[in-house]
Amino acid sequence: MEKPFQRILLIKMRFHGDMLLTTPVVSTLKRRYPDAKIDVLLYQDTIPILSENAEINALYGLKNKKAKAGEKITNFVDVLKQLRANRYDLIVNLTDQWMVAALVRCLPARVKISQDFPHRQAAFWRKSFTHHAPVVGDHIVERNLSALRPLGIAEDYRQLTMSYAGQNWQAMREQLTAAGVGEHYVVIQPTARQAFKCWDNSKFSQVIDALHHQGYEVVLTSGPGADDLECVEEIASACETRPVTALAGKTRFPELAALIDHAALFIGVDSAPMHIAAAVKTKIIALFGATDHIAWRPWSEDAVVLWAGNYQPMPTRDQLDRNRRYLSVIPAEEVIAAARTLLPPLNAAVQAGGSL
Repeated sequence: MEKPFQRILLIKMRFHGDMLLTTPVVSTLKRRYPDAKIDVLLYQDTIPILSENAEINALYGLKNKKAKAGEKITNFVDVLKQLRANRYDLIVNLTDQWMVAALVRCLPARVKISQDFPHRQAAFWRKSFTHHAPVVGDHIVERNLSALRPLGIAEDYRQLTMSYAGQNWQAMREQLTAAGVGEHYVVIQPTARQAFKCWDNSKFSQVIDALHHQGYEVVLTSGPGADDLECVEEIASACETRPVTALAGKTRFPELAALIDHAALFIGVDSAPMHIAAAVKTKIIALFGATDHIAWRPWSEDAVVLWAGNYQPMPTRDQLDRNRRYLSVIPAEEVIAAARTLLPPLNAAVQAGGSL
């Protein structure tokens, strides 16, 4: 492995937040092999969260399981042809899907590393790679970086990277101004893909009221789905002073990153926006329920994590009820107290547009 790599393929096919947590791997490889072109193979619908990352040469998207079988086959063949033409000399795999083993076998790279997944020990899988790296670490970032151990890289780059363009912030700033939001605002993302990761809407409303009393504006964000937008509206309608909802469901990931980057605080559940907040180094209050709050906690030194397991026992993964809101046991007062610790109250001059 002493010869420098010129073309590298990183494979990770998971959700948006998972993709953001792979960026330290990209950065570490780029620092070790500065002349190399680094491509990423991922699901098509997660491309936007990495679209502005300057360390990535190209993003290749596979259709996920929701696509029709014929579409997935055609897409797989097309992507495979493109990847073969790139003539990679290093492949790093961070995903355990079986199709990855078949794909990697078709790519003539001299070094093919995969994380050593305990449930992928069959001969077909193991012989698809030249090296198997034990998965080491408490956090997902650490586990991802452990895949690079066979390369003998002396020092990891451990920061997340969430990139956005100047026009992304300009667009957000214009919309905030139109909504009457000044410099001091808090972003709250109350929604997640699944109910078991969500908190009570009424408690979010209480937190928003407390933030308004501290002098901060509140901007609610969410995905574009009908359920997400209904959740945002229910929260906003129950507040003493209505928060800004105009951006909910309408921001692309680079715009959302710009919005969160300029916020005084981010509050949310275990979701991709929480990881974006960690990447742009915004203060965070993160709410966790029946998920691994150690492995998936914000990769940040400026975050407060409130875990439902501190209030009552959480179920094991095999006993998880995905329709139950386990976070309901977290009191609104705990989040309000955390916000008061992280945010100083704004005096009248600041609220009027002055400075602290």
